[in-house]
Amino acid sequence: MKKIIIGNWKLNLEHLEAIQLLQKLNYSLEVNIEDNIDIVIAPSYTSLRSLQTIIDADNLKIKISSQDVSAFIEGAYTGEVSALQLSKLNITHSIIGHSERRTVFNETDETINLKVHNAVNNNIIPIVCFGESEEQRDTNEYLSYILNQVNIAVKGLRKDKVEEIIFAYEPIWAIGTGKVASVENAIEVISSVKQEISTKPFYDEEKIRFIYGGSVSPTNASELLNTKIIDGALVGGASLDVDKFVQIIKSVKL
Repeated sequence: MKKIIIGNWKLNLEHLEAIQLLQKLNYSLEVNIEDNIDIVIAPSYTSLRSLQTIIDADNLKIKISSQDVSAFIEGAYTGEVSALQLSKLNITHSIIGHSERRTVFNETDETINLKVHNAVNNNIIPIVCFGESEEQRDTNEYLSYILNQVNIAVKGLRKDKVEEIIFAYEPIWAIGTGKVASVENAIEVISSVKQEISTKPFYDEEKIRFIYGGSVSPTNASELLNTKIIDGALVGGASLDVDKFVQIIKSVKL
């Protein structure tokens, strides 16, 4: 299965800085690397149009993701951005259920399910994040918690829509902390999720991509990305540094 590397720029960079970063990234990548690895960047909403215009004009193969999407499609919801609006900008992916959205903005599993439905109904690929807190891991409750997150996220979706989703395991205790789940930790969780999906006769887990996120860096990327079960990475802080991001991309053994 083709690997995917996603750079989540979070609340950083105004649109001119974002353009510069995209251009530097494009110049730094090996020619045609995107034929073997999917590369996706997720800037702030204010940069989406500028970056997509450049990608379309220069025929770049880098894809654009939003960092979130509304649980609503239209209406009196001040400040929201809908999947329909994003699809009209040719945005191909959307990060949904990131731990920062869950913990800082109190998003529930049910809200995330609505966002997933809105994304797939508008031909946007959801990057569905799931993961446990340090307390849940310490009390050995993490697997049941994670499986519940995943089951609610895909509730009500058709088989072909579930198989388009990218599932991102990102333990909360590893987001922006410098702590990284061991390969054994990541494999255990992703294997459990794949097994859960395989119990449902209408999903084919072999068609679904499972990636890891949480303090991914050039130091640990090779070990994480070159395991058979991990199909890519959701990269946070390191994606703002082109040299580091390219090193992570290059760590994938083709």
